[in-house]
Parts: sequence; structure tokens; C-alpha cells
Amino acid sequence: MAVAAPLVAQRSWSFRLPAEFGHRDITPELEALVRESGVRTGSVVVQLTGSTGAITTIEYEPGALEDLRRALEVVAPVRADYAHNARWGDGNGFSHIRSALLKTSLALPVVDGKLALGTWQQVVVLNLDNRARTREVVAVALGVG
Repeated sequence: MAVAAPLVAQRSWSFRLPAEFGHRDITPELEALVRESGVRTGSVVVQLTGSTGAITTIEYEPGALEDLRRALEVVAPVRADYAHNARWGDGNGFSHIRSALLKTSLALPVVDGKLALGTWQQVVVLNLDNRARTREVVAVALGVG
């Protein structure tokens, strides 16, 4: 019985996002990566570089995004007292906490050549910093055809 050779494809993208909750749905880019890679069964690992942004899944619509923004304000308020701000004076301690809670990477299954996402589930990049940033995202698809 022949063993299928693994398939690997990597892409990176950069997006300029506004400060304090700039966002972008990157699901189409990830779906294109899977399609172009030929992976039928495997996974996609996606990473946002940096410590003041995040990658998550959510229904990409204004209400859900606003609810997430408000929840983050409860957990890590912008105007709270942060030791990071005292040490560095850059005022973005909240963004580091939010990033650590949401995380900067995801692993997503690929099943039958498609990302295993729910109907209303999209992959979203968030800029949580207190200034606009160009965010780099790196993704790798790995699996068999």
C-alpha cells in the first residue's frame, strides 16, 4: 500500500488595521491557501506576528464584533492601571493582556479539502494596539491530498 506524500504550502499576508480593535476576516485567504495546496485532509496553522494583536474565530458581523470589543473592555479595560505602561510609557498594556487572552495563533482542521468551520464562523485578525498597525499573518497548510 502506497503512502501519500505530505503536502505543505505556506503564505503570508500583511494588513493595515486601525487602532484598538481594527479587524479583518481572513477566511477567504485561508480557504484559497487550502485550495491551492491540494490538501484534502490535514490542518492549517495560522499565526499573527506580534504581541498586541490576535487571531480568533467569530461570526464576522458588526453585532458580534461589538460584543467582543465590549467583553474585552470588561476583562482588560483600556484605561486601567498596567505595570507595562508604568515601565514603558506606551499606554498599550491593555493590548498585551487582550492578545495573551485571545491568542495569536489557531490550528484549523482541513476535511475533504475545506476548512472545518461552522456556517457562521470566520477567522478574524484583530489589532488590539492603541495605534494603527500593519499586521503580518503567516499560515501553513499541511496534510495529504
